[in-house]
Amino acid sequence: MSTRKQVALLALWAAFLAMVVLIYVDIRDQPPSPPQASLGTLTLAVLNTESGTGAPQDQISLSTAHPALVGTGQVTWWDAAGGEHVTPLPDDGQGIVLNLFYGKDFSNFTTDNGIPTSTLLLVLVPTLIIVMVIVILYWRQGGGGPVGLLRSRTRAVAGDQPLSTFADVAGCDDAKLEMGELVSFLRDPDRYRELGARVPKGVLLVGPPGTGKTLLARAVAGEADCAFLSVSGSEFVEMFVGVGAARVRDLFKRARKSAPCIVFVDEIDAVGRRRGGAGVNLGHEEREQTLNQLLVELDGFDQGARIVVIGATNRADVLDEALLRPGRFDRQVTVDAPDVTGREAILAVHARCKPLAADADLRLLARRTPGFTGADLANLINEAALLAAREQLPVIGMAQLEAAVDRVLAGPERRGRLLSLEERRTVAYHEMGHALVLTSLPGTDPVRRVSIVGRGRSLGWTLTVPEVDRALGSKSQLRNRLAGLLGGRVAEEIVLGQEDITTGGADDLLKATQLARQMVTELGMSGLGVRVVEAGEMGLARTHSDELGRRVDDEVNRLLDEALGRARAILAARRELLDALAARLLEVETMSGAELAAIVSSNPSVELQGVAVPRAAIRTGVPVATPARLPVAVARRPAGAGARRGAAAATVPPPWLRTLLRAVTGPRGGRPRPGGLSG
Repeated sequence: MSTRKQVALLALWAAFLAMVVLIYVDIRDQPPSPPQASLGTLTLAVLNTESGTGAPQDQISLSTAHPALVGTGQVTWWDAAGGEHVTPLPDDGQGIVLNLFYGKDFSNFTTDNGIPTSTLLLVLVPTLIIVMVIVILYWRQGGGGPVGLLRSRTRAVAGDQPLSTFADVAGCDDAKLEMGELVSFLRDPDRYRELGARVPKGVLLVGPPGTGKTLLARAVAGEADCAFLSVSGSEFVEMFVGVGAARVRDLFKRARKSAPCIVFVDEIDAVGRRRGGAGVNLGHEEREQTLNQLLVELDGFDQGARIVVIGATNRADVLDEALLRPGRFDRQVTVDAPDVTGREAILAVHARCKPLAADADLRLLARRTPGFTGADLANLINEAALLAAREQLPVIGMAQLEAAVDRVLAGPERRGRLLSLEERRTVAYHEMGHALVLTSLPGTDPVRRVSIVGRGRSLGWTLTVPEVDRALGSKSQLRNRLAGLLGGRVAEEIVLGQEDITTGGADDLLKATQLARQMVTELGMSGLGVRVVEAGEMGLARTHSDELGRRVDDEVNRLLDEALGRARAILAARRELLDALAARLLEVETMSGAELAAIVSSNPSVELQGVAVPRAAIRTGVPVATPARLPVAVARRPAGAGARRGAAAATVPPPWLRTLLRAVTGPRGGRPRPGGLSG
């Protein structure tokens, strides 16, 4: 707080204390209240004075030194002997007393219709206290007084402060190429004017959180060597009417003074959200007035002003159409999660000033972190450095980097949480149920690690990592993902029994249900066909009939039931392998994907339509159920249940095996097909 504000604050406190002291002195020095007299006593005193009867104490004074004072709530009068009296009046009592005085020709009185001093103090003192507290709190927050409320809370980066450059930005080469035009315009605008080109007034950066939108905007300002004004969209939204619009005007006023300049509005969807939300008339709210002022300011730019507005959001679908039209935000630049090459470059940028061991392979680390954003990778390198410091190591090794990946994905280990042997056994079977189902299905992500050591809120976890970056997911992959998500619950049913299943699979069931509903309502991968079923917005009515809703529920249930049956068939056929894997997991607590693959591959088995069945079952002719085909989900990030890619599709079975298959699938009417489950 500045010296001037401190002096003003002390003056306010002094004025407040002085007011309190004056009130106290005024109350203390007041004489005692005179005795009260009823309205009848006052009337009798007036009548006695008119007739000249009664004692002086029973007559009202006619002396001009003691006139009667008629107020709105009471009458103060003196008797002929000099005694003071107060007569309280009802709501209409002042008119009654005045009629009495006028009727009896009594003129020694005055009227007082003002507000009593006590009432005035009761109103003013609390109001002044509240105002003073608000001013003090606002000054303590650095608001700069009441006038500062209308000023934009812009964070400016001066020219002598270091800014980021394109060398500090990696993993988004396409976005850097698009933003390079802004750098050229801010450096040399004449070249564009000679060609008649018009550089966009505004650029909207769209992408998931953590992909480097703010860093990219700062890099543009650093490359162009110009002023950089940064503000959040939420800072324009205030409870006071007109404050947001005033801040927008102040922001662009500062930008014109600082030109050439870049104005960066982070989370612009907070102020630029579509007006009228879902058909409801919200046109008079403060946020929309702020948006209107922002639209006006964007239109008011002079092409020679060399001012560029950069907005960032991860919800471009909710922005107002007027904000996105040509002439305002002319260009949208997508800043997506980086691919493997981009991740390697980002890791190199963040590891630039950190000592890495000789075994630290950033390219291998980039391949093992698909779906990671720039912020995730920066956090990963920092976590690895913290782990190395905790272990008192001079350099950061590959072991610390691998451990940091697990910490970023699943959270820190919780070895201090003690579980009983029975609970550890249940968790081991649950996690191995996930791993074994996904290992047995083709086209699934490889299992990189399975553990019964709790991380975060989970008691155990199965980590899967895609072999390559995927932009699309097939229906078969989603069906396999569904089966993998339900593998843990099925393993509990097989080992513990239907009545002793636990609550450990609650998150798996939620994810499986959400995935199945998404397949039905959004992706057109069910019996409903390609129709998209939309949900109602903002509490409004649904956009579909109740009959269609029931059909959606039926399809979701069918997908989940098929996934359960498929996982149950896989684990029942490989029960001995499940027991062996669970026992090994109980022994080592954390099993790598390589060890899991070695144990599974050493087990004598044959692929039966995507379900690995022990050879003993074929030799003895034991029928093995083969459920219908089922869904799988594409994970956005490498977390949750997963597996290595399943074995290649089975070839056409020999005649003796086809006979067995017909015996197994005949009652269901299913006809096995090479390379998949019957269905």
